Amino acid sequence: MKASFHARHLAIVGLGLMGGSLALAMREHADRITGIDPDERTRCRALEHGMVDCATDDLFEGVNRADVVLLATPVRVIVEMLEMLIGAYLRSNTLVIDLGSTKQDIVDAMAKLPIGVNAVGGHPMTGKENGGIEEADESLYRNRPFVLCPSRRTTPAARLHAQSFVETLGAIPIEMEAERHDQIVAGISHLPYLLSATLVATVARQADNDRAYWELAAGGFRDTSRLAASDVTMMGDILSTNTKAVATLLAQFRMQLAMLETMLIAGDEERLSESLQPIRKARKDWAQDYENRR
Repeated sequence: MKASFHARHLAIVGLGLMGGSLALAMREHADRITGIDPDERTRCRALEHGMVDCATDDLFEGVNRADVVLLATPVRVIVEMLEMLIGAYLRSNTLVIDLGSTKQDIVDAMAKLPIGVNAVGGHPMTGKENGGIEEADESLYRNRPFVLCPSRRTTPAARLHAQSFVETLGAIPIEMEAERHDQIVAGISHLPYLLSATLVATVARQADNDRAYWELAAGGFRDTSRLAASDVTMMGDILSTNTKAVATLLAQFRMQLAMLETMLIAGDEERLSESLQPIRKARKDWAQDYENRR
């Protein structure tokens, strides 16, 4: 039987899309929810819509009585909090889980927390193109993978508690080491963003001389360019904390593209087709598996 998760006092640092959605999803599983966010408008909306019981811009005030603290801010902000501030504010046995998109830097920073504070790195594999508390969705995490990365401050009890939290969200807990996580998301998340951005940059340059590029663009361009609309600050933060893994995959991508380019220029249609067939199959197999898991 799955463990039951309940928090006496749940603190959520960051009330954007991810934090706001957490507040909605955990509403019935916490006696009290405090939201911490620097933006007054965001705090007011969270209170007005009953997402939280209390909202503040004071980190100490927000977390010092909490038994569970969720960090839903950009990666570098999470690292800074873990290294500089939050450890001194937390009680012993407090469970800290973050939602950062890269994990190695965060897990390393968690190791610096005081002994007695329990901390687990987390990354829910979900989101939307548009952020902000206005986009908060109670079902955002439901049936989505939620990666948990142990740190030096992850006790066996903390591991079980974190898994219970993820299951209570309706998400699927998947445990792995931070380094492996960062290598994987570099390929399935960070590299696709850069490729999408490069596609848009290429077409935009051509469209400077011929507006028909934009006028004729339709489904194929829409689907492959979607990620280019992601928040630049957020993506810059993510890329800067996973540089090595992303750079390695970019090099591999350039090799794959160069091989296809060589066949295309040489007019070797047979070899080009042979190269594209297994790629098509890999995509179709993944798509089928993805639908089966939903």
